[in-house]
Amino acid sequence: MFALERQKRILELLSENGAVWVSKLSVELGVTEETVRRDLEKLEKQEMLMRTHGGAVPIDDSTYEMSLEKRKSTKVDIKMCLAKEAVKHISEGDTIFLDASTTTFYMSKELKKFKNVTIITNSIRIVNELAGHESIRVISIGGKVSNNQSFIGSLAESSIQENYFASKMFFSSKGLTKDAGILESNEHECGIKQQMLKNCKQRYYLCDKTKIGRIGFVKLAPLEDIDTIITEAVLDDKWQRRLADLNVNVVKIDA
Repeated sequence: MFALERQKRILELLSENGAVWVSKLSVELGVTEETVRRDLEKLEKQEMLMRTHGGAVPIDDSTYEMSLEKRKSTKVDIKMCLAKEAVKHISEGDTIFLDASTTTFYMSKELKKFKNVTIITNSIRIVNELAGHESIRVISIGGKVSNNQSFIGSLAESSIQENYFASKMFFSSKGLTKDAGILESNEHECGIKQQMLKNCKQRYYLCDKTKIGRIGFVKLAPLEDIDTIITEAVLDDKWQRRLADLNVNVVKIDA
C-alpha cells in the first residue's frame, strides 16, 4: 500500500471511529508502527489530525473552523494575491459561483469595483461584504448555517442544482494530488461545491502552495474538472505534465 493510500485510510478510520491508535493501524495497514507514526506526523503537519500519546484524534470542523478568524489571517498576503489575479478573469455581465473559502472572501472585496456582475454563493461573509452594492447582484442559496458561516445541507445543494447556473466558478479545497484529484475534509461544503461544479462553464481553482499534494478524506472532483489553476506554487515537471495532459491551464502568480 502506497503512502497516500495509507494516509487516506487513516483519515477514513479517524472519521469512522473518532480516534486511531498506532498499534491497531500497524496491523490494519500491514506496516511497522514507525511507518504509521511517520504517516501521522505528515498528516498532522497538513492539519488533518492531532497526534496524541499512542495515536491521533480529529481536528474537526466544529473546533477547527474557528479558526475562521485564524484562517482569515493565515497566509493573508498570498490569498489576497490569488484573489486579485482571480478577478482578472471576470468580465462585465458574468454570473459567478463563489464557494465559502477564505480566498473567495478576499475576492469579494475586489469585486466591489465591478458593475453588472451576479454572485451566487453559500458564504454568509461574502453576502455581508457585498450587500448594498447596487452594481452587483448577490444571490444567497440558503440552507442550514454551518460553523464556517456558510449555508450547507440538502436544501442548499438542491437550490443550486435546480435553480442556478453560472458562467464561472471560483473555489478552493483542502488540497489536490496528481492521482486522487481535488480533495476536501468537510463533507457538507464538498456537496455544495460539487453542485456548483456541475452547473457552471468554467472552473477556477484557487490554490496556495500548501494545497499541492495535501490530502482530505472526501473526494470533491477529478483534476480534469478544473479549467484553470491560479497559484503561486512552483510546480515540478510531473505536475506540469499531468495538468497539461488534462488540458488544465495554470496561471502562476508572483507572491
